[in-house]
Amino acid sequence: MLSWEWVLCIFQEATFLKEIKKHVLEDCKTEGEWKILILDHYTTKLLSSCCKMSNLMTEGISVVEDLHKSREPIPNSKAIYFITPTEKSVSALINDFKKKHSYKYKAAYIYFTDYCPDNLFSQLKTTCTKAIKCCKEVNISFLAYESKVFTFDIPNAFHSIYSPETTDKMTTLEMVADKIVTLCATLDENPGVRYRLERENNYRATENNAECLANMVEEKLAEHYKLDQQSNIKGKTQSQLLIVDRGFDPVSTILHELTFQAMAYDLVTIENNIYRYQTKDESTTKEALLDDDDELWVKLRHLHIAEVSEKIPKLVKELSKSHQTTEGKVTLSSLSQMMKKLPHYRKQKTKQTVHLNLAEDCMGHFRGTVEKLCKAEQDLAMGADAQRQKIKDPMRIILPILLDKSIKSYDKLRIILLYIFHVNGTTEENLRKLIQHGKVTEYHNIIENWKFLDVPIFSADGQNHKLSRKDRSDEESYQLSRWTPFIKDIMEDSIANKLNSLEWPHCSGCSSAWNGSGAVSARQGNKSNIQDDRRGVKLIIFIIGGVTYSEIRSAYEVSQSNVKHCEVIVGSTHILTPTRLLDDLQNLNK
Repeated sequence: MLSWEWVLCIFQEATFLKEIKKHVLEDCKTEGEWKILILDHYTTKLLSSCCKMSNLMTEGISVVEDLHKSREPIPNSKAIYFITPTEKSVSALINDFKKKHSYKYKAAYIYFTDYCPDNLFSQLKTTCTKAIKCCKEVNISFLAYESKVFTFDIPNAFHSIYSPETTDKMTTLEMVADKIVTLCATLDENPGVRYRLERENNYRATENNAECLANMVEEKLAEHYKLDQQSNIKGKTQSQLLIVDRGFDPVSTILHELTFQAMAYDLVTIENNIYRYQTKDESTTKEALLDDDDELWVKLRHLHIAEVSEKIPKLVKELSKSHQTTEGKVTLSSLSQMMKKLPHYRKQKTKQTVHLNLAEDCMGHFRGTVEKLCKAEQDLAMGADAQRQKIKDPMRIILPILLDKSIKSYDKLRIILLYIFHVNGTTEENLRKLIQHGKVTEYHNIIENWKFLDVPIFSADGQNHKLSRKDRSDEESYQLSRWTPFIKDIMEDSIANKLNSLEWPHCSGCSSAWNGSGAVSARQGNKSNIQDDRRGVKLIIFIIGGVTYSEIRSAYEVSQSNVKHCEVIVGSTHILTPTRLLDDLQNLNK
């Protein structure tokens, strides 16, 4: 059984190129012949996130082209198309071979990231069959964002799924289901599929997004493993896939987080994981990529900001020491090895500067207005203050913030929303007054549009979204970071086999044989027979509509706590920040 670390490795230089070489390049390999690699927007991002384009030259790729840009014809060269099976990409491919006597390339070797719809495949057959020498589906239609995080990088899915004006909701959910299946297929998993069932007044609600998507995934998984003749999997594996709708935990999406990664992406401008910062003399702007290749970032990102500045110098020393040669007699050989390590040491010192700058940027925002907000936000989220005294008058908490002219509009919206979530819906008159006090009238849509995520804004909605929570008071280290994302409760309950089957139905009608806790069905007999399989079991969580950095951190924490029993992997349509979510909500009914 393949581990998730293997999947991440696929998207890193050596192993990724090995897989591409095996499944793509060798299909059309001729000794001494150079090929052209053509990518669309998605596959460009996929390759760029894990390998340098220059590495492809060693595999016989002379040119890498963008499918959607104007390209000069090279009729004597073969072209490898590594693209997504979308109408836009397939149309662009067809245009390259529309005229028989003016093909752009000698031949086309086509590799789709996942299943190609019949109508698009038919178009290829009827327009450029003679040019196509190979057409395959390689099942890589997701990005390994981090070692325990995957994303489909389709932020527009939020509007397609939740907007009342949408006309393509089912099409989008089906596309998401196909991508989830390619993830499972890459992992060689056929997991038991469960979803969180929304309930209203103790009666079953109509089919919601999670239920609809879960049923699609279950059906497509069955179809995939029925069609996949090379698969050794017989029936369900022991891993589980849980699907939840974004509205299940609105608090975690807008709360100010004080752990390094979540805080940085909330407060500092970071685009495509690139952080830009000024040098000390402010003469130049430098760039740093925040990813899993940065050992220092991996060690820092889930720490509380209060610990980060103190930890950076210590971690740099540790990382540098781990790469140093052992002490002893200095020889030409040992001196040579020492010199080879120096670039690594300099690299670590550079990383130290990057992360100290980033930490200082975060603290600058914190000392500005964020510190004022955090206590109020935590009290509203928890329903109690740091002394565990129940909040009796939440209005007294939020009014000073709404009247403070130094606080930005989006921060005022966040505190209004946290108040509404705390009281489980307010009145229209009270909401109008809150908006007027905060002078955020132009953003009223952002608040009211939460109803499209099945989150009650008005008390007349009659829904009770108050969720019972675990008592984590013993885990609290910082008064301004008491909230724990609800997804962490779900992860832990799932591994411990404590999920309520009424709230978390199984799509297949029965549970997986073993869900990670060691619980085994009677049909399997003695538990000791499957002890060796425990490390391979995975809990895959998919959140429709975006995953937050605090929820990502939860996956690492729970995996670490259950390292011998179950690995947690979390993913979504895209990665969320509070600002991005509020922007999306504002446009939801447009």
